[in-house]
Amino acid sequence: MTLSPFEWTIARRYMMPGRGEAVIAVVAGIGVGVVMLSVAMLVIVMSVMNGFRAELFDKIVGLNGHAIIQGYGPLNNWREVLAEVKQVPGVTRASPLIEQPLLASFNGRVEAIFARGQTAEDIQRLAPKVQAGSLASITPGAGNVALGSELAANLGARVGDSITIINPQGQSTPFGTVPRQISYHVSAIFEIGVYDLDERFVVMPMQDAQTLLMLGDSVGMVEVSVTDPDHVSEMLAPLAQKLAGQAVVTDWKQMNASLFEALQVERVAMFFALSIIVLVAAFNILSSLIMLVRSKTRDIAILRTMGATRRSILKIFVTTGSVIGLAGMLSGLALGFLVLFLRQPIVRGIEFVTGQNLWDPKIRFLTELPSRTDPVEVAAICGMAMLFSFLATLYPAWRAASTDPVQVLRYE
Repeated sequence: MTLSPFEWTIARRYMMPGRGEAVIAVVAGIGVGVVMLSVAMLVIVMSVMNGFRAELFDKIVGLNGHAIIQGYGPLNNWREVLAEVKQVPGVTRASPLIEQPLLASFNGRVEAIFARGQTAEDIQRLAPKVQAGSLASITPGAGNVALGSELAANLGARVGDSITIINPQGQSTPFGTVPRQISYHVSAIFEIGVYDLDERFVVMPMQDAQTLLMLGDSVGMVEVSVTDPDHVSEMLAPLAQKLAGQAVVTDWKQMNASLFEALQVERVAMFFALSIIVLVAAFNILSSLIMLVRSKTRDIAILRTMGATRRSILKIFVTTGSVIGLAGMLSGLALGFLVLFLRQPIVRGIEFVTGQNLWDPKIRFLTELPSRTDPVEVAAICGMAMLFSFLATLYPAWRAASTDPVQVLRYE
């Protein structure tokens, strides 16, 4: 919709009401403010929701892979299974894995753990997450392990200390089963960023885990990573049929189904709820334009007598309302990105003022407030705000264009 210089001049004049039109200016300002806040809230909430899903996916899947092939018992033929997995198109990595719930003790403290036996290559993938110590010394037979940061804090253990890992399924003796207890040296402390993982995991070489659990040459499962995580179930479906009766193939969606489904439901619900605020902003624009049309009825009649067409009047008021929506949308984007950029200082500031812990990783899973902005969603939010703003201008613009100059100026 192109405006002539005449139409743009009148529209610009109506965007800045005069001294006697303070109420109209206030209502228009409220319209801009509501659009700004609604757009900012949508951008912030959707970015944080996307950040939650992406961070959880990266951290959980980064440690556990995209799928797990777990035997009904110990996998004795894991080498053959590993070879078959690597031949599946789209598989980028496959490695044996042992994971068993056990107990760990240190200085009288006892914690439930997951003993995680991995290959040397998989252990080195944790290197960017190491907070203290080194992974270099965690080799088969060395008796060295790495602890999650929260587990180390709960036990009171530091790099250089020795912890005892207890396997309740020990050796049988004439006096009953004696739990198997082996002492390990803490060589590294790592932080994945997911509280539940950092609180439970003890990483050790696969051979040491086999010795601890008395598995011989068996493993518990095979960890698989693929090129397209969203279609991992379809990619591994032929392998699952082939291994039926021996092992079960479980992908990341099944392992964390309740968590990711809850995030998706909450994300949709928040988007719907906050979209109503954009609709409220559109009603503010509608009310300000109706007030503007009523106050400018005489001016509109004069413009009509001077040759202004109904189309010109329509374009003037549609432009006025759309510019209000555009101003609110742009300022909302700026406010939203500013809040996202300063999200951690804002959280810390609120915690300092209120004295409350707003971001407890025991509840939130992650150690920091995440954010990941999707350009497509931002474009959809902006488009929705502008669409509602445009629709709100149609009725006032139509009323203005329908003004009969004869009736208005009859007694002038």
